[in-house]
Amino acid sequence: MKHLTTYKNIMLVILFSLTAAGASAQQQEITAKSAKTWVKSRVWANGLKLKLNSSTNELEFAKQYAANKAAWDKAFEFIRERNLEQIEPGKYPIDGDNVYAMITEAPSKEPEHALWESHQNYIDLQYVIKGKEKIGVAPIESLMITKPYDAEKDFANYSGDGKYFTATPDEFFLFFPSDGHRPNMKVDGYDKVKKLVIKIKEIK
Repeated sequence: MKHLTTYKNIMLVILFSLTAAGASAQQQEITAKSAKTWVKSRVWANGLKLKLNSSTNELEFAKQYAANKAAWDKAFEFIRERNLEQIEPGKYPIDGDNVYAMITEAPSKEPEHALWESHQNYIDLQYVIKGKEKIGVAPIESLMITKPYDAEKDFANYSGDGKYFTATPDEFFLFFPSDGHRPNMKVDGYDKVKKLVIKIKEIK
Protein backbone atom coordinates (compact mmCIF):
# COMPACT_ATOMS: atom_id res chain seq x y z
CA MET A 1 0.00 0.00 0.00
CA LYS A 2 2.89 2.31 0.90
CA HIS A 3 4.50 1.64 -2.47
CA LEU A 4 1.18 2.40 -4.22
CA THR A 5 0.87 5.73 -2.41
CA THR A 6 4.46 6.63 -3.32
CA TYR A 7 3.78 5.70 -6.95
CA LYS A 8 0.66 7.89 -7.03
CA ASN A 9 2.60 10.82 -5.58
CA ILE A 10 5.35 10.43 -8.17
CA MET A 11 2.79 10.31 -10.99
CA LEU A 12 1.08 13.45 -9.65
CA VAL A 13 4.41 15.30 -9.61
CA ILE A 14 5.14 14.19 -13.17
CA LEU A 15 1.65 15.19 -14.32
CA PHE A 16 1.95 18.58 -12.65
CA SER A 17 5.36 19.15 -14.22
CA LEU A 18 4.09 18.29 -17.69
CA THR A 19 1.05 20.52 -17.27
CA ALA A 20 3.18 23.42 -16.06
CA ALA A 21 5.62 22.94 -18.94
CA GLY A 22 2.77 22.93 -21.45
CA ALA A 23 1.28 26.08 -20.01
CA SER A 24 4.69 27.75 -20.05
CA ALA A 25 5.19 26.84 -23.71
CA GLN A 26 1.78 28.22 -24.63
CA GLN A 27 2.49 31.45 -22.79
CA GLN A 28 5.91 31.87 -24.36
CA GLU A 29 5.88 35.17 -26.18
CA ILE A 30 6.54 35.50 -29.89
CA THR A 31 9.52 37.81 -30.20
CA ALA A 32 10.22 40.42 -32.86
CA LYS A 33 13.05 38.23 -34.14
CA SER A 34 10.98 35.03 -34.35
CA ALA A 35 8.12 36.99 -35.96
CA LYS A 36 10.45 38.37 -38.63
CA THR A 37 11.76 34.89 -39.40
CA TRP A 38 8.22 33.51 -39.55
CA VAL A 39 6.98 36.25 -41.90
CA LYS A 40 9.98 35.77 -44.17
CA SER A 41 9.37 32.00 -44.31
CA ARG A 42 5.93 32.65 -45.88
CA VAL A 43 4.46 29.50 -44.32
CA TRP A 44 1.37 31.63 -43.64
CA ALA A 45 0.87 32.27 -47.37
CA ASN A 46 -0.01 28.66 -48.29
CA GLY A 47 0.91 29.26 -51.92
CA LEU A 48 -0.26 32.87 -52.16
CA LYS A 49 2.24 34.67 -54.40
CA LEU A 50 1.49 38.28 -53.41
CA LYS A 51 4.09 40.26 -51.50
CA LEU A 52 3.39 41.60 -48.03
CA ASN A 53 4.00 45.34 -47.83
CA SER A 54 7.02 46.36 -45.76
CA SER A 55 4.88 48.57 -43.49
CA THR A 56 3.41 45.48 -41.81
CA ASN A 57 3.81 45.08 -38.05
CA GLU A 58 5.40 41.64 -38.24
CA LEU A 59 5.14 40.94 -34.51
CA GLU A 60 1.43 41.72 -34.45
CA PHE A 61 0.85 39.65 -37.59
CA ALA A 62 2.61 36.63 -36.07
CA LYS A 63 0.65 36.92 -32.81
CA GLN A 64 -2.73 37.34 -34.49
CA TYR A 65 -2.10 34.50 -36.94
CA ALA A 66 -1.06 32.16 -34.11
CA ALA A 67 -4.18 33.10 -32.14
CA ASN A 68 -6.59 32.72 -35.06
CA LYS A 69 -4.93 30.59 -37.74
CA ALA A 70 -8.15 29.19 -39.25
CA ALA A 71 -9.52 32.69 -39.92
CA TRP A 72 -6.32 33.91 -41.55
CA ASP A 73 -6.06 30.79 -43.70
CA LYS A 74 -9.60 31.40 -44.96
CA ALA A 75 -8.77 35.01 -45.77
CA PHE A 76 -5.70 34.04 -47.79
CA GLU A 77 -7.64 31.25 -49.47
CA PHE A 78 -10.25 33.79 -50.63
CA ILE A 79 -7.53 35.78 -52.39
CA ARG A 80 -5.81 32.70 -53.79
CA GLU A 81 -8.86 30.83 -55.08
CA ARG A 82 -11.04 33.65 -56.47
CA ASN A 83 -10.71 35.41 -59.81
CA LEU A 84 -10.62 38.84 -58.21
CA GLU A 85 -10.43 40.73 -61.51
CA GLN A 86 -13.80 39.32 -62.56
CA ILE A 87 -15.64 39.18 -59.24
CA GLU A 88 -18.37 41.81 -58.86
CA PRO A 89 -18.18 44.58 -56.24
CA GLY A 90 -20.03 43.71 -53.05
CA LYS A 91 -19.69 42.09 -49.65
CA TYR A 92 -18.67 38.43 -49.45
CA PRO A 93 -18.92 36.30 -46.28
CA ILE A 94 -15.88 34.16 -45.54
CA ASP A 95 -16.34 33.09 -41.91
CA GLY A 96 -19.41 34.80 -40.47
CA ASP A 97 -18.51 37.96 -38.57
CA ASN A 98 -14.96 36.72 -38.01
CA VAL A 99 -13.82 37.25 -41.59
CA TYR A 100 -15.56 38.92 -44.51
CA ALA A 101 -14.54 40.59 -47.75
CA MET A 102 -15.62 43.78 -49.47
CA ILE A 103 -14.82 44.54 -53.10
CA THR A 104 -15.15 48.06 -54.47
CA GLU A 105 -14.53 49.63 -57.85
CA ALA A 106 -14.54 53.40 -57.59
CA PRO A 107 -12.55 56.58 -58.26
CA SER A 108 -9.65 57.30 -55.94
CA LYS A 109 -9.69 60.47 -53.83
CA GLU A 110 -7.68 63.64 -53.97
CA PRO A 111 -5.34 63.70 -50.93
CA GLU A 112 -7.35 66.37 -49.10
CA HIS A 113 -10.40 64.08 -49.16
CA ALA A 114 -8.59 60.92 -48.04
CA LEU A 115 -8.79 60.62 -44.25
CA TRP A 116 -6.66 58.81 -41.71
CA GLU A 117 -8.57 56.01 -39.99
CA SER A 118 -8.21 53.11 -37.60
CA HIS A 119 -10.31 50.23 -36.26
CA GLN A 120 -10.38 48.54 -32.86
CA ASN A 121 -12.19 45.27 -33.52
CA TYR A 122 -11.03 44.31 -37.00
CA ILE A 123 -7.76 44.05 -38.85
CA ASP A 124 -7.76 45.34 -42.43
CA LEU A 125 -6.21 43.35 -45.24
CA GLN A 126 -6.18 45.78 -48.19
CA TYR A 127 -5.29 44.79 -51.73
CA VAL A 128 -5.52 46.75 -54.99
CA ILE A 129 -6.81 44.33 -57.62
CA LYS A 130 -6.63 46.74 -60.58
CA GLY A 131 -5.04 50.18 -60.74
CA LYS A 132 -2.84 52.02 -58.24
CA GLU A 133 -3.43 54.19 -55.19
CA LYS A 134 -1.37 55.79 -52.46
CA ILE A 135 -1.76 54.62 -48.88
CA GLY A 136 -0.40 56.33 -45.79
CA VAL A 137 0.62 54.41 -42.65
CA ALA A 138 1.36 55.79 -39.17
CA PRO A 139 1.09 54.68 -35.53
CA ILE A 140 -2.18 56.02 -34.14
CA GLU A 141 -0.35 57.56 -31.19
CA SER A 142 1.41 59.90 -33.65
CA LEU A 143 -1.92 61.15 -35.06
CA MET A 144 -4.50 63.58 -33.72
CA ILE A 145 -8.12 62.40 -33.35
CA THR A 146 -10.58 64.37 -35.48
CA LYS A 147 -13.53 62.02 -35.12
CA PRO A 148 -13.75 59.89 -31.95
CA TYR A 149 -14.10 56.13 -32.20
CA ASP A 150 -17.56 54.96 -33.23
CA ALA A 151 -18.07 51.46 -31.78
CA GLU A 152 -20.97 50.68 -34.09
CA LYS A 153 -18.89 51.42 -37.19
CA ASP A 154 -15.56 50.33 -35.65
CA PHE A 155 -14.04 53.51 -36.97
CA ALA A 156 -12.12 56.63 -35.90
CA ASN A 157 -10.57 59.44 -37.96
CA TYR A 158 -7.37 61.39 -37.48
CA SER A 159 -5.16 64.11 -38.91
CA GLY A 160 -1.41 63.98 -39.17
CA ASP A 161 1.28 62.55 -41.37
CA GLY A 162 3.04 59.27 -41.94
CA LYS A 163 4.89 57.15 -44.45
CA TYR A 164 3.34 56.74 -47.90
CA PHE A 165 3.33 53.78 -50.27
CA THR A 166 2.03 53.17 -53.78
CA ALA A 167 -0.32 50.20 -53.62
CA THR A 168 -0.26 47.96 -56.70
CA PRO A 169 -1.63 44.52 -57.62
CA ASP A 170 1.73 43.01 -56.62
CA GLU A 171 1.27 43.31 -52.86
CA PHE A 172 -1.19 43.62 -50.01
CA PHE A 173 -1.27 45.64 -46.79
CA LEU A 174 -2.19 44.67 -43.23
CA PHE A 175 -3.46 47.29 -40.79
CA PHE A 176 -3.85 46.36 -37.12
CA PRO A 177 -5.73 48.44 -34.49
CA SER A 178 -2.49 50.27 -33.63
CA ASP A 179 -2.02 51.27 -37.28
CA GLY A 180 -3.47 54.50 -38.58
CA HIS A 181 -3.95 54.22 -42.33
CA ARG A 182 -4.93 56.64 -45.07
CA PRO A 183 -6.02 54.68 -48.16
CA ASN A 184 -7.64 55.56 -51.51
CA MET A 185 -5.39 58.46 -52.49
CA LYS A 186 -5.20 59.10 -56.22
CA VAL A 187 -2.17 58.21 -58.31
CA ASP A 188 -1.89 60.15 -61.58
CA GLY A 189 -3.17 58.10 -64.51
CA TYR A 190 -5.35 55.83 -62.37
CA ASP A 191 -8.77 57.38 -61.97
CA LYS A 192 -10.57 54.19 -60.94
CA VAL A 193 -9.32 51.44 -58.67
CA LYS A 194 -10.73 47.99 -58.01
CA LYS A 195 -9.93 46.98 -54.47
CA LEU A 196 -10.38 44.19 -51.96
CA VAL A 197 -10.62 44.76 -48.22
CA ILE A 198 -10.86 41.70 -45.97
CA LYS A 199 -11.90 42.37 -42.38
CA ILE A 200 -10.40 39.89 -39.88
CA LYS A 201 -11.59 40.06 -36.28
CA GLU A 202 -8.79 40.88 -33.87
CA ILE A 203 -8.09 38.46 -31.03
CA LYS A 204 -7.79 40.56 -27.87
